[in-house]
Parts: sequence; structure tokens; C-alpha cells
Amino acid sequence: MKKIGIIGAMPSELKDIQGVQESPVTTEIAGYTFYESRHGENEIVTACCGIGKVNAALCTQVMIDHFHVDCIINTGIAGGMHGDVKLCDIVVSTSVLPHDLDAHFLADYPPYCAEYTADEALQALAKAVCTEMGISVHSGKIVSGDAFITDSAVKAGIKAKFDPYAVDMETAAIGQAAWRNKVPFVSVRCISDLADDDGAMSFDQFEIIAAKRVADIVMAMCGK
Repeated sequence: MKKIGIIGAMPSELKDIQGVQESPVTTEIAGYTFYESRHGENEIVTACCGIGKVNAALCTQVMIDHFHVDCIINTGIAGGMHGDVKLCDIVVSTSVLPHDLDAHFLADYPPYCAEYTADEALQALAKAVCTEMGISVHSGKIVSGDAFITDSAVKAGIKAKFDPYAVDMETAAIGQAAWRNKVPFVSVRCISDLADDDGAMSFDQFEIIAAKRVADIVMAMCGK
């Protein structure tokens, strides 16, 4: 049996997951509420971290320290960056890094690593579940920053520098915290918008649909 940590940034990203947790035990630590329950042969611990890299990193560290999870799955929605990625597609992280910080400051100073590789077994599991469910899935880099990208010019700059498949506001922080603690992680994100000039409108329209889709995938992963 494994203990799997699941972190989402917004209540809407955890609603469909926490809604099927049976008789969860809740614990409040550092302002976060953690929900523990059994799911098939495994245990899961879920938490809503809040938006942004600081919130995400703090929640990840608390989850690791207090619940001793064997792995972490970051779930939620994201902006599509790669030309092949369409609305409601899934992006599974191969690696993660911040787009709003010069990589030099991470690579040449502690922690001496600027890009964090997702666990290969978790990547494979996420892709296999998507294939079983008939959902379009892509593997690629996910970048994060403390801004919601809804500007085509800003998007073009991020694409030119990092060549990512998706952009969000938490994945890189969760990945870095997990990497520093040697805890396997993966981010599984459903595309709610294309991070362009129409991004805000697309987000409002597809947020609920995208959150439900990725929740179903993550719960299927936890049942394996």
C-alpha cells in the first residue's frame, strides 16, 4: 500500500477528488486542511494549497513532513503553450521549472538545480490512464510563475525561452519541494485555456470541465 499526496491550487480542482474520498480524516496544519482516506489498496492525502508558488511549496513541505507520502501528484488546470495542445487535453510533466526567475539563480546557487524531473513511473501511469480513458495526452515541460498568463506576447516570450507544453502557477514549486525531499512527483494538468489574449474567457468557460476531467484521471491513477 502506498500513501499518495494530491495537491491542487483551487477548491474547484479538488472538489471532484475530495467528493469521492470516503470518511476522510481531516487535519489542519499551517492553515492547510488535509484529507486522509483509503482509495482501493492505497491511502490518499489531499490538500488545496492556494494559488502561487509560495503557497504550493509550503503545502508540499507540510504534506511531506507530517504525512510521509510516498509520492505527490499535482492536479489541476493549466494554460496550453505548445501548438499541439488543445483545450481539455492533458499535459503530463516531464520536467518543471519557474519561468519568472532566471535559472542562473537556481543552477549556480542552492539548490544547484534549476529544472526538476518528474518521476518516470508516475508519468507512465498518467499516460496509460489517459489512453485507457480515451483522453488526448501530451508529455512535456510545465513552467510556473506568479502570474496568470493571458497575453499572447508574454506567451510567445515564454515559449521562445522554455518551449513548454503548459504554464501554471504552482507546478514548479511543488516539483522543487518534492525534489529537495527526494519524493517522486508528477504534475497532471488539464488545459483550460491557451494562455493568450482569449485566455480569461476560455478559463471561465472550461475551468469546471477541465477540473473534472483531470480529477477522474488522478483518482484512476490512485486506484492502480
